[in-house]
Amino acid sequence: MKAIVKIITTSAIVLAALGMVAYKYQDYVNYPWTRDGMVRAHVVEIVPRVSGEIVRVPVRNNQLVKKGDLLFEIDPRTFQVTVDLARAQLDNMRDVVRSLAEQVDGMKAAVKRQEADLSEAKSNVEAAAAEENDARIAFQRAKDLVASEAISQRDFDNRNTAYQTALAKLSEARARVSQMAAALAQANADVARGLADLGTPGDDNPRLRRASADLETAQLNLDFTKVWAPTDGYVTNLLLHVGDSAVANQPSIAVIDANSFYVEAFFRETFVESFQNGDRAIVTLMSYPSIPLEGKVESIGWGIAQQNGSTGFQLLPSVSPTFEWIRLAQRIPVMVRLEKVPDNVKLRAGTTASVLVTTGTSIGGGRLPPAPVALQ
Repeated sequence: MKAIVKIITTSAIVLAALGMVAYKYQDYVNYPWTRDGMVRAHVVEIVPRVSGEIVRVPVRNNQLVKKGDLLFEIDPRTFQVTVDLARAQLDNMRDVVRSLAEQVDGMKAAVKRQEADLSEAKSNVEAAAAEENDARIAFQRAKDLVASEAISQRDFDNRNTAYQTALAKLSEARARVSQMAAALAQANADVARGLADLGTPGDDNPRLRRASADLETAQLNLDFTKVWAPTDGYVTNLLLHVGDSAVANQPSIAVIDANSFYVEAFFRETFVESFQNGDRAIVTLMSYPSIPLEGKVESIGWGIAQQNGSTGFQLLPSVSPTFEWIRLAQRIPVMVRLEKVPDNVKLRAGTTASVLVTTGTSIGGGRLPPAPVALQ
């Protein structure tokens, strides 16, 4: 009897142990966790667009700034002079373009006058030609009459003189037409040259657009002397002071985006297969061990750097030694977006975090277990 009781007791203990192991294993599979986590945030590198001496730094180290707050100011005096010079150049160019436009208008008026003169000269040629034709007919008739002594030699000479005068007037009128045609061609050439020098009239004139662009560039550079916060965030590791020199396109201040904090956790590759975007997660910060934070899996990494085979010494592949009977699981980055962060919890980029993911909760919710003691 005692043996039976002993067997039953032993069996119960073994079954209970196996049940506990199975439960823990199931819990381990459904709620994988890691201590290899870190609070991350987007760091905005503030880069000035122009170079110059710093004349004002109204922010302090680790200060919270709002979007649009002034971070620092570069000496604006030289940039203001450039703006004034560009504005004067634009005004001068407007005068130049206006003068060229007036010259073109005058040239066009000259073309119209030349056209009128040419038309008048052509009319004079027609009149002179008619007069020459009449004089030539009269002269021919006089030649016949003077041969028969029907008219006197004086009358013949008068008609001859009239004919020669008409010929001279016709030649002069034709020469005038040629002269007016050449003058008209020259006037048209002057208009074409004036239009080419003027370019497009009005505000679309290339000279005006170039001067306007120079003024806009100078104004932008002047505006760039004041550097504003692009987002709400924390000024971190401020080393900039009045009197320092800012260099264009070189970072001067770092601002941690206050709305970009998240947790990046590295899980073994054997776990991430069961992860889905939207799965609920519990995050415990080392700086706040007794305050578990809720979050969701936002994304899962698609790749990590390959160490074996990378170029090493003397351009040879670098290969790490491994034990044949041990296969080390790689760790995949998993991004967790925090929710409902209490006011007394201050997130700081780079701090350590432990993360537990509740698999299968991306759709339909699911129970969110308490944070294990190991995470606290």
